[in-house]
Amino acid sequence: MIPTVKLNNGVTIPLVGLGTSQMKTPAETVEVIKTALKVGYRLIDTATMYGNEEPVGTGIRESLPASGTRQAGGVPREEIIVTTKLWPDDFGDPHAAFAASLERLGLDYVDIYLVHWPRGYTPPVWKALESFVKDGRAKTIGISNFSIEETEGVLSYCEIPPALNQVQFNPFCYNAALLEYSKSKNIVLQAYRPLTRGERIGDGTVAALAKKYGKSPAQILIRWNLEHGVAAIPKSTHEERLKENLDVFDFSLSAEDMQALDALSDI
Repeated sequence: MIPTVKLNNGVTIPLVGLGTSQMKTPAETVEVIKTALKVGYRLIDTATMYGNEEPVGTGIRESLPASGTRQAGGVPREEIIVTTKLWPDDFGDPHAAFAASLERLGLDYVDIYLVHWPRGYTPPVWKALESFVKDGRAKTIGISNFSIEETEGVLSYCEIPPALNQVQFNPFCYNAALLEYSKSKNIVLQAYRPLTRGERIGDGTVAALAKKYGKSPAQILIRWNLEHGVAAIPKSTHEERLKENLDVFDFSLSAEDMQALDALSDI
């Protein structure tokens, strides 16, 4: 079982899930989703902009128990947290965009629906998301890539506050002010690109800590997020790395090592 965090609406989500941005082909995506669920993942993140909601949904549906059973050969739908997102191009008609996402996923509801970017965002967009919660088609709503000021705007008029803000978060992109603000508002930060898309995974500090703790550099980067109270959605398409990215709950980073990683930030 992956440790969870409770959101401000009472929903619990796994601290580590699977990101699916830039997977290569639909067929690969289907197989990765099925493998991830098989090895223990229970949160799958996609988005309209990724262009892969259909294969993500296929992978999820093919992993469910056979019709008429609960457990045999599958993972019950209620155990899977499915996230997708509203792209700014669709702000003019979020109702149609959300319905299209559900159709592509082949699901009756999503667990988390996020405003993907604040570009062009207006308050009626949030009101539409609130209506999806009220009609049961979204369990949780939130934001992505929103700054403190932009989050404050949503909080000033919302009826249902955002439960989650998904942002780029890793030691090289460490926004301490946003993290502390989010905690003060009971909004969970969730890190995309926690592994920097591999671009900084060879950093000397990270490598030294990996050696010290007997872990991989990826595990150090994921653990850094967890130590800060940030959930993470690393992406991988390989079964062994999928397993490795979940194997981060049997160690902790010292305060000194956390500070060394914090100091790597470019912002």
